[in-house]
Amino acid sequence: MRFRIPSLRLSRAGLAAAAAAALLATGCATPTPYDYSAFKQSRPTSILVLPPLNSSPDVAATYSMLAQVTQPLAESGYYVLPVSLVDETFRQNGLHNPGEMHEVGVQKLHEIFGADAALYIDIKQYGTSYAVLSSESRVTAEARLIDLRNEQLLWQGQATASSAEGRSSSGGLVGLLVQAVVAQIVESVTNQSHPIAGITSTRLLAAGRPNGILYGPRSPNYQKDGGAPR
Repeated sequence: MRFRIPSLRLSRAGLAAAAAAALLATGCATPTPYDYSAFKQSRPTSILVLPPLNSSPDVAATYSMLAQVTQPLAESGYYVLPVSLVDETFRQNGLHNPGEMHEVGVQKLHEIFGADAALYIDIKQYGTSYAVLSSESRVTAEARLIDLRNEQLLWQGQATASSAEGRSSSGGLVGLLVQAVVAQIVESVTNQSHPIAGITSTRLLAAGRPNGILYGPRSPNYQKDGGAPR
């Protein structure tokens, strides 16, 4: 292809067992430190973001997310190729959907765009849902950062955000029903999923987060993060 650009009483034994179970549960909740060996060796300076794959039923998901990924990456210290230019380049060369774009070979992407790494995003959830007693707009996405010079996986992660975070529930059953209906109407009419996608993008791509992407060369924290959970 040629491109153009959890009040029971417990015995002592029961208490001991409960304490042990609590410690075990806490241990399971601790994230495993990410192995940043490849990332530190590669240390990419520029990132090509491909239009995200959309596994949700909302057709607006891809470009809603794409429009909000540059800021967290840039603030983390990377040069991000203009996403609109990248998308148009694909289209001018006959690739009109993210699935086709993600199939382009790594070497070809490096040859055409010249970036050090490419970010592949898959949107798993996007949109407003109604479940009798609750309504929320939720966006969940996964991402992989691939070195375009040697096809090596540098980093991968996942993040989610919801409009129901921090929302109080009061007023009894009737109140919950009314609240859910009102929330669904408001969030659907105002396209609440779009700002939620922005929060997801930040949680996914902003450096300095546990097991998140490392800081880039344009950040004062470059090579100071160590790549360990905080």
